[in-house]
Amino acid sequence: MLQHTEAVRLLFFTLVLVACALWESNQPRKILTQRKWLRWVNNLGLVGLNSVLLTLAMPILAVSAAHWTEVTQFGVLYWLNLSPALAFVLSVILLDGVIYAQHVLFHRLPTLWRLHRMHHADQDIDVTTGTRFHPVEIIISMWIKVGAVTLIGVSPLAVVVFEILLNASAMFNHSNARLPLKVDQWLRLVVVTPDMHRVHHSVIERETHSNFGFFLSIWDRMFHTYIAQPEQGHDGMKIGLPLFQQPREQWLDKMLTQPFRDH
Repeated sequence: MLQHTEAVRLLFFTLVLVACALWESNQPRKILTQRKWLRWVNNLGLVGLNSVLLTLAMPILAVSAAHWTEVTQFGVLYWLNLSPALAFVLSVILLDGVIYAQHVLFHRLPTLWRLHRMHHADQDIDVTTGTRFHPVEIIISMWIKVGAVTLIGVSPLAVVVFEILLNASAMFNHSNARLPLKVDQWLRLVVVTPDMHRVHHSVIERETHSNFGFFLSIWDRMFHTYIAQPEQGHDGMKIGLPLFQQPREQWLDKMLTQPFRDH
């Protein structure tokens, strides 16, 4: 699998995207307010642009850093000389914690928030929202991930599995899909569900700055950033930001300039 990392990631990305798209099409949670085809073309166009820019701009990716730590036995988990199975599980948990902390920082620090708010400017939330991130944010996130992989001492296999889980989780929990309430209640004890993450995309500021988890739900509970349900209910809540409410803001050219504009 490690010899064909990009092909494997692309395969899982495509399978999860199609599965979530079919799910939300058959069991939608909210009525969409924007033209779906327009959002999909621009959100998925951003995925292609980010892939190209990441390849051009990054001299090293997380899996390359993991290969280096494996060869040099550098990093905390290698120094502790843990069993491969335990190191693998801890790697996934710790990397998820790093992504949670990074997400909080992108909300708390004004400069980083300007980048991240493009993700929140989507006026509907569905599976493609989980892929909608500004290129500069993607590059900064990769540097953070490279640093975390190096310091923790994450194996190449754990990096590949985590990145697949992270991408799959982002598409799953952004899906405009309905889960039975009981299933949601039990599932969100472990992982972030669509109903749990939808709160994070509310226009209400207190809700926007909550529910930061991507894969595991434990971090929001542990650090008291968890809000169970939106104030106005899932059917009544408004998605997006008070800023960038015009439909034209959903076009790729406008999306890319949103960090640098205040209107």
